Amino acid sequence: MAQAPLLQLSAITLTFGGNPLFDGVDLVVQRGDRLALVGRNGSGKSTLMKVLAGMVEQDAGSRVLSPGTSVGYMDQHPDLSRFETLGEFALSDLDPSEAYRVEMAAEGLKFDPDTRVEAASGGERRRAALAKLMAEAPELMLLDEPTNHLDIEAIAWLEEQLKTTRSAFVLISHDRAFLRNLTRGTLWLDRGEVRRQEKGFEDFEAWRDKVWEEEDVARHKLDRKIKAEARWAVEGISARRKRNQGRVRALQALRQERSDAIRRQGAAEMSLDSGPQSGKRVFEAKDISKSYGDRTILKPFSLRVLRGDRVAFVGPNGVGKTTLLKMLTGEEAPDTGTVTMGTGIEMAVFDQNRSQLDPDATLWDSLTLDNSMRVSGQSDQVMVRGTPRHVVGYLKDFLFTEAQARAPVRALSGGEKARLLLARIMARQSNVLVLDEPTNDLDIETLDLLQELIDDYDGTVLLVSHDRDFLDRVASTTVAMEGDGVATVYAGGWSDYRAQRGEGAGAVAEKPKAAKPSKPADKPAAKPAAKAADKLSFTEKHRLEELPAEIAKLESEIGKLSQLMSDPDLFTREPVKFRKATEALAQRQAALEAAEEEWLELEEKAEAS
Repeated sequence: MAQAPLLQLSAITLTFGGNPLFDGVDLVVQRGDRLALVGRNGSGKSTLMKVLAGMVEQDAGSRVLSPGTSVGYMDQHPDLSRFETLGEFALSDLDPSEAYRVEMAAEGLKFDPDTRVEAASGGERRRAALAKLMAEAPELMLLDEPTNHLDIEAIAWLEEQLKTTRSAFVLISHDRAFLRNLTRGTLWLDRGEVRRQEKGFEDFEAWRDKVWEEEDVARHKLDRKIKAEARWAVEGISARRKRNQGRVRALQALRQERSDAIRRQGAAEMSLDSGPQSGKRVFEAKDISKSYGDRTILKPFSLRVLRGDRVAFVGPNGVGKTTLLKMLTGEEAPDTGTVTMGTGIEMAVFDQNRSQLDPDATLWDSLTLDNSMRVSGQSDQVMVRGTPRHVVGYLKDFLFTEAQARAPVRALSGGEKARLLLARIMARQSNVLVLDEPTNDLDIETLDLLQELIDDYDGTVLLVSHDRDFLDRVASTTVAMEGDGVATVYAGGWSDYRAQRGEGAGAVAEKPKAAKPSKPADKPAAKPAAKAADKLSFTEKHRLEELPAEIAKLESEIGKLSQLMSDPDLFTREPVKFRKATEALAQRQAALEAAEEEWLELEEKAEAS
């Protein structure tokens, strides 16, 4: 005898602001289901989760929960106002004898249950809510973006718990690797309709593309049919008028069908302009370190970042990734060592805390009050990479509606806030992109577009992320911060890093081990003769010593010339001087690039000898 489903939604309709969010949604969750819930930002995924949890009441339709079934919901913004500590909140619905479950979850998710609620960060509050859900282990778990604010180790712990749980679960996440590893079915929320496929997220994109292709074919056929019928209406309606009224009504019905069809949301029209080229050497850190009191964030560490590099920083939360990023970009000074920044750097920064956004400001004000985007005397226009654009038109590029333009930032979802911040940084030219957790809350389609933009970007990218799939797609170098101040540089993305450490199925190399001392009886290995080509000649050594001063001089001259040419009236006032300055700037930029190239070659040769 077939078991009754855990939860069933029938003909669910829900309307917000006059527009239907869902219309006639049917959904069944069976025992053992492991479902991914996917859809565009703003499509209503979180609201549908709350309908499943019984937290939002539908306008029409029914929600039927199997008698005795327990349902747990992990909110993105849990209310902890009634509790003093995170642990008290996590234990609130458990028997005291089951406190060990919360302790285990707290250890895996890396938060302290004794942390007072008023002192807890948003990430700690979310981890406490997740620990509460995992400890309670209800028969149906509803998880809304559980990996946000988790580091890769905590994500791996959560994956293992969900792989072995007996509970059914519905999961919203932007993390492709997490979804691929856990799900066996997919719910696709698209334009108020829920489609289901009994395959995991691995097959979602092929399924989605096939559905869209079929839609396009059907729309094309409908358009052709309407065109043919409309031609008949003009040319053939005069004869047999009465008999043909049915055909006219059929044409009207076809037109109504096309009008009622809800077009799918297009992709954001984001673009990046790398602007003027930076110097060959973008950042160079030599033996930098950082400590806060007795806590060592970074032991002496060196890194050279060249133009066009894509460098990812990975490691547990709190290990110091953002601090290292700030030292490289000059926002924070190292305790020891030096950081040298190259010439002509124009930096754009994506902040993981979205601190550049004022929650009380409107989307309109968030763009027009930004000094770098302001168009003098025009309150309804913003400067986008040197070209004035109307505020609403530019917001539409990032999938915002005209009605949202005057709404406060606090009303936006996490994904919408991320898109607004991207709109700000992409409006200006840059040749260095600093992205601190850019993937949080973005939908799959926007992540794909962001990856393509980074691939095509001519500048340099520094990236902090816990999204393993995104790291594999983007990074050319990975800096792993492994705790106790140790940072190690690896070639490639996340999977390459794990392989070089001897971890995972794709491992090809073991983690380097310290060499064992030779036994007394061992014959000492003969040292290979150093090739003459590997040694620096006297002239090359002298040149290597001279080059830093020469590079500094060229950088100073380029700065002065750039300042001179920043005068917008110079060309009309003194055209000859403008021409000579332009020629001199081009010559010095070429000389600087050649000097940097020569210095890099000699430095590498010196290190190899």
